[in-house]
Order: sequence, then structure tokens, then C-alpha cells
Amino acid sequence: MTATGTGTGTDSGAGTGPGRGPVPGTGIRLKAPAPGWSIEADVVVVGSGVAGLTAALRCAAAGRRTVVVTKARLDDGSTRWAQGGIAAALGDGDTPEQHLADTLVAGAGLCDEAAVRTLVTEGPDAVHRLIRTGARFDTAPDSDEIALTREGGHHRRRIAHAGGDATGAEISRALVGAVRAAGLRTIENALVLDLLTDADGHTSGVTLHVMGEGQHDGVGAVHAPAVVLATGGMGQVFSATTNPAVSTGDGVALALRAGAEVSDLEFVQFHPTPLYLGPDAEGQQPLISEAVRGEGAHLVDADGTRFMVGQHELAELAPRDIVAKAIMRRTHEQGVEHMYLDGRHFGAQMWETRFPTILAACRSHGIDPVTEPIPVAPAAHYASGGVRTDLRGRTTVPGLYACGEVACTGVHGANRLASNSLLEGLVFAERIAADIAEGPATARASDPAPAPATDLTPASTPASAPRTTLPLLAPETRTAVQRIMTAGAGVLRSAGSLARAAAELDRLHREAAEASADTTHKSPEPGVEAWEATNLLCVARVLVAAAQRRTETRGCHWREDHPDRDDASWRRHFRITLDEDRALTLHTTATAAFPPTTAP
Repeated sequence: MTATGTGTGTDSGAGTGPGRGPVPGTGIRLKAPAPGWSIEADVVVVGSGVAGLTAALRCAAAGRRTVVVTKARLDDGSTRWAQGGIAAALGDGDTPEQHLADTLVAGAGLCDEAAVRTLVTEGPDAVHRLIRTGARFDTAPDSDEIALTREGGHHRRRIAHAGGDATGAEISRALVGAVRAAGLRTIENALVLDLLTDADGHTSGVTLHVMGEGQHDGVGAVHAPAVVLATGGMGQVFSATTNPAVSTGDGVALALRAGAEVSDLEFVQFHPTPLYLGPDAEGQQPLISEAVRGEGAHLVDADGTRFMVGQHELAELAPRDIVAKAIMRRTHEQGVEHMYLDGRHFGAQMWETRFPTILAACRSHGIDPVTEPIPVAPAAHYASGGVRTDLRGRTTVPGLYACGEVACTGVHGANRLASNSLLEGLVFAERIAADIAEGPATARASDPAPAPATDLTPASTPASAPRTTLPLLAPETRTAVQRIMTAGAGVLRSAGSLARAAAELDRLHREAAEASADTTHKSPEPGVEAWEATNLLCVARVLVAAAQRRTETRGCHWREDHPDRDDASWRRHFRITLDEDRALTLHTTATAAFPPTTAP
């Protein structure tokens, strides 16, 4: 992929916008066997976190025949790992307007205010509907009222939590239980490969590979006129992340190959306080929830000094980008590799009742928070950008929707406010389901259930046959991509570091293309590890291209060589597409507002 397109100018050139139709499909596909089986549905939801399962349940309740496809087990996504909670204006004295204000501040001038207003006004009722689905949140002592805490960037206690620090696990439990009780068809251990489209460029389903477990295996297809991407994040593009191993950017890569626009990928949030496991630690790192600071833990350096005091009015509860940057500055000043989170004053009982998951994780690594400070250092945590959508979750490809971390709704802007992620997935999943319910259905609630696996029919060839096959990366290239990204596009970035990262990623891409074209060379075989590595390289190159172009520091994007925020030049977004020749095209919006995703 080669980055091309406009610079800081206005919205011009190909793409969607006022008076324009959707971006046509690129015809690019992953190298994979032809589908050997297929099933029919009205809606296929890809992902089983809070966004995916909420969308699936609402679509099914509206009478749409719904299939859920998920990469591992139903409860293995990022939602299960969420500790802190879900933010909503639920407490006395709190209002959606106050939640709106905190979100806009954290987003550093790039939030879509209409999207944020939608989130904060519909959020409280969405949380109560989640409770009616079966989620049980912690309550205040001797009360039925939901217990609320604070996290970074929030001026009020508005974070509902469950199991102390196991909110995501409880939400996942409730939604998985509801999906099973409703009898929704699910396909687990399945990596979705590419979008299928019809002759008019409208979504017609997905291809997927089932990893040898369940009712069927190998490459197949789910044919459906509506596809909801809820695939989660792309944290595995970095060496150290709080994301699970399945978070390899598959949804963003699929959308790019399908011709959809993505935006704001340069804004990767690095959580300030994952447990530091050493300079060579790679993969998923244990997270020390922001709620620990919300309950009064202090960030200190090796001398025991609270270095956040005086840097921001909220001290340790400043927005995440500010805390992460402060930690990095202090480590550089002192020539060390981490800071400490001190919660010894909590006492054993509070650790055991309020933060049992974190306590167990720390102790498993030889750290006892009851008696010693916890070593912490930032790690990749959340993608504020993703596949661009409107307020109904519609992307620039007709019939393709996105919600949750894979989506860019405009809610997060340049930096996500703590605990808005679960709420965003919940609210916009419901909006997607409402939009799908308004359209025609090819099945009714009274229709018979989909055919069992033994009766699966051979998959038909999609009307839009692929024109280009994307060269696959060798599975071992995944580690190379992660190390390149951590070194060049991590918390601290500069023109030099980003140029080196871009050159090294280009080399990997070029070598894969050369190996694919060389008939004397054995290229990587299609398979999960090769597909994941290829997806990671795709999203890495988009992220770096956007980060190179954004010559300012804003939100969670920190350029050492451009330390100031530049509203005059950069209070705007990139709209990035992948062309048929696998080149990236970057268009710049004229303002902080996004154009429509669909033609008026």
C-alpha cells in the first residue's frame, strides 16, 4: 500500500460526501479457498462483545433471522476484560449535559457533538435495558441503588461496575446467556475473511473460516443483506497491549478491502497503568483499572513523589492521554522504565472486595498491592478510530454496519473518555438494530430455523468476483509488525520514528508481494495465523500513514517534534480508503464534522 491523496485541504476527490454515492468495492480479497458451504440469514453479526451481542439480540427481537459469528468462544472478546465499568449519567445531580462536557474535553476538539449527545442521552435507558437483560451491577451498601465510581476525565461519579472490577465479565455473562436463551444461531471459532457484495455493490454476506471446532469447519459463507461488524480492536498491532490475542484488526482490514472508509486510526489510546512485567514483555498485559485511581490510589515515582499533582486539576484522574504522557516524561527524566501505583492505604479488605481480579493478577506476578506499590507503564489499549459510520451505524458500503471499538462513530474524537466504550457499543448497537428493523426482511420470526450444519448448501460465487488477491504474510511476520509499531508509532512519535516504521512496513508488504509472484518460492499457505498477520500489517500501515500526516499533538496522538495542538490546520479528520491497486488514499475533512456516509 502506498499512501496518496490530499493533504490538509478540504473534502475533495473520490469517496462519499454530500451528493456522492458509496465508495465502490475494491475487489480485494484475502487469499483463501473458495467457500465450501453456506447458510442464509437476514443479518450476520461479526463479534460477540457488548456491541455484537446487543445488536444480535435486538435484530432477532425485531424478527430478523440473525447469525452471530465470533472468532473464539462467545465470551472471549475484549468486553470480558473490561474492568472499570460503564459510564452513564445515573447518579443524583448528574446529567447527560455534564457527561457530554467531559466527553468533549477528552476528545480534544474532534468529537462529533451529535454522536456524543446521542450517547449520553440514550445511555442511561440503554444501561437499564441491559440490567433487564440480566446484568447485575454492584449496589451501594444497604441499598438497591447502583454504586457509582469515578475514573479519569469524569467530574462526577458515573461509572457503574460489577463484581468490583469484573464489569465486562458480568455484561458478557448476561448477554451470552440471553443469546443462548433466545436460541440465536452462533458460529464460534470462526475468523471472518471478506465481505461479499452483489452486482450493485450492496452487502450480501461474508466469507469465514471455522477453525475445526463446532458443527462445521473450513471456509464457508453466510449470505445476508446486512452485516454488522463488531470485531473489537486492533491492540495486537503493538508488542504490549491490554487487548486479548484475538484483537488483530480484522474488521478494519475487511472494511478497507471492501472499499469502506476508515478514520482516526492514528488516535490509539495507551492506557496509563497496565502492570509492568519487564522490558521484554509482549502480548496481552494485565490491566490495573482506572477505577483504582478513582477510589484514591496515587501515581508515584521511585522516590514516592506524586508527580501528577499540579499537572492537571484532576491529578491522577486526568484524561488518559495526559496521565500516559506524564508517566512517560517522568520515566525519561529519571532514566527508569516504569512508575508506581500506590494503593497500600486501601487495606486488604478493600483490595479483596472492590478489586479482587486485579489483586489476584498482581499476586500471580509476585506483586502484593496491599503491601507494596504496583509497577505500571503505558500499553496500547483502545482504538478511538475505526470504520467510519453515521448515527445509525451505517458505513460507506451499503448494508455494512459497524459498532463498538471497530467503528468510528465520532464519539471519542482524539481520545476516548474512560468507560465510554461499553456504553458506545450498547447505544449504537441498538441504533443499528433499529435501522435494520426498518428495512425489508427476507425472513420472519415465524420462519423455520436455519438448516442444521449437516444440511449446509454449497456456497455460491459472489456476484462481485474478486479482482485482486492480497498477498499473505508469513505467520512469524506478526512479531515483526508489532515490534516495528511499538518502536515507531507508540506513545512517543516523531517524523523520524514514523518514517522508519513506514519504511519497514513497506518492506514487509513488498516482500510478501514478491514472494507471492515468485512461482519458485513457496508463499505462506492460507490459514488463521497468516490471515491475522496480513490484517495486522494492513491496519499498521494505515495507522502510520495517518500519524505521519497529522503533524501536531492532539489527544492520545503525541508527536515529539510537533508538541502543540494546531486547531487551524488539524481540527479535522482523515477519511482513508484502499484502492483497487492496494494504495491508500487519504482525504481530509474541511472541519471537525464528518460528511454523510450515504448519499442524500
